[in-house]
Parts: sequence; structure tokens; C-alpha cells
Amino acid sequence: MNFTLNILGTASALPTVNRYPSAQVLDVRGRLFLIDCGEGAQMQMRRMGLSYLKVEVICLSHIHGDHLFGLSGLLSTMGLMGRKTPLTIFAPRSFGPVLKFYLSYFGEGFRFPVEHHVLSMKEPEKVLDTKAVEMYAFPLNHRIETFGFLFREKEPQRNIRKDAIDKYGLGIAEMGRLKNGGDIVRPDGTVIANGDVTYRPYDPRSYAYCSDTAPFPELSGWVQGVDLLYHEATFPAGMEEMAAATFHSTTVQAAGCAAMAGVKRLIVGHYSSRVKDIRPLLDEMTPVFPKTMLAKEGDVIDIPLRRYHG
Repeated sequence: MNFTLNILGTASALPTVNRYPSAQVLDVRGRLFLIDCGEGAQMQMRRMGLSYLKVEVICLSHIHGDHLFGLSGLLSTMGLMGRKTPLTIFAPRSFGPVLKFYLSYFGEGFRFPVEHHVLSMKEPEKVLDTKAVEMYAFPLNHRIETFGFLFREKEPQRNIRKDAIDKYGLGIAEMGRLKNGGDIVRPDGTVIANGDVTYRPYDPRSYAYCSDTAPFPELSGWVQGVDLLYHEATFPAGMEEMAAATFHSTTVQAAGCAAMAGVKRLIVGHYSSRVKDIRPLLDEMTPVFPKTMLAKEGDVIDIPLRRYHG
């Protein structure tokens, strides 16, 4: 039941010799979500042992090149490998002409459909609902239309406390109702409250991705309490004017968002090419939000299950 983030790239506009542009893969129980697709994303996936053909969904935050220049190569590789499974791409409306151009020149022979789901919301909105996870998209504050993504694992079925089965003589139909969160009301008026006889086996996990964005008040509320927050930190502390002019965030602003949102862990990336050594960035953020980590190419961050036993 893995819920694992794989970091493919951490650079902003200009790649460096040891940093690739923005791209991540979130593995939810074997289902792969590619989040942004900067140049070299497919090479990084190969290095990290991530299957191209298991990617079912691609999430593109916006159409700046450092977030999508790797897509053409990846789609072509999928075609060469004989992919047949439909591919869903969540992206702003501005991505439509880009995809149309690509498919018109390079899509001949594709045996899989590419479906573009247009993002245009003004506040968080559920855009995908699967058996295991719900995905939301929400607007960010950048120079062009840009969106963040939130992944929430679905609530598990309730577990029934073993002593309750004999105590109440629970039947199969009653246990089924309890597992689905309902109470039991028997013909004689006896009420068996769900909370008294069941427990949640584990806490659902969550991950939020906030790429290029200047700070804005609503964001911390939209990602409130997530297990892991990725927030861009393009500029070091002291470069607030540059960050504001380019609609980006500093390290301290990213940490401040995490603190206000009460998230469990923060991971930052999208480093400016001006930053040669990222290690000092951590010293700027930990006083504001101690549970901060620096994203690096090749990182695999697992969000473990917190299990409970009745």
C-alpha cells in the first residue's frame, strides 16, 4: 500500500549540471501520477526504475517550458513501446494547442488516446476519483495560469472490534453496514453506534504539490494538514523583491506556508540556477518550519501508513 514520491527534477528555468527541471512521480499503490514533465523526465524515470507504461495520469501545472519540455519525448517513447492504455493529462486550457501540434506531427501510429482535461477552477475542485485516491486541483499565483494538485487517499473501510462480534451477535449484513460506516438499528430499537464497535485501521495519506507561485492567503487553507507538502522555493531569503517580480516564493515564504497550513512535512525545490549550494537554504527554513527537507534528484520519499489495532 505504498504512497511514495519520486523526485525526478528540482531545477527552475535553467537546468544545471546536477539538476533537472521540474518533474515528480507519485506512486499510489502502484498507480503512477507524473506531476510536471520537465526536460529529461523520461531519462530520470528510467534511472529510478519507474515504468513509462504504468503512468496513467499526467498533471501539468502550467505551460512554462521547464515544466513540460520533457513531455514530447515521453509520449513518443510510450508510442514506440506500443502503449494501448488511455493517457489522461490534466493541464490548463493553454496546453490544448501544444498537444494538438504535437499529435499532428508526431502522434501518427499512436495506439493510445491522449485525453486533455482542462483545468480552469478558481478554488480547489475534485478532478479525479479512483478506488484508492481523490485528486484535487487548485489555482496558484503565477505569471500565467497555473495550478497545484492535492492527492488524498480514500477513507478505508472500518474494522470491527473482535469483542463486539460476540457481544452483540453481529450478523454478516450488520457487519457489512458497520464496515461502511453505518450504525445498526435493530427491530427492538437497539442501536449499535458505529463508533462504539469499529475503528479506522489507518489514517488516509495526502500529498500536495505547489509549483510556481507567489504567496497568497488562501493557499495554506487549501493544503491544510497534509502529510507532505511540496512548495517551490526558487529564491533564498532576502530576495523577496525578485520573487515578487517573477511570481515565485522564497525559502522563508515556503516554510511560512507550511507552518500556517500545519502540514506534517515540507519538501522544497525549483531552485534558481543562481543557487549553487542548496544546503544553506535549509538553515533559512527550519527556524520557521523544522520538518523541512530539500528535494534532490533521485530522492524517494515514502509516506508511511499509520496503522491502528482494535
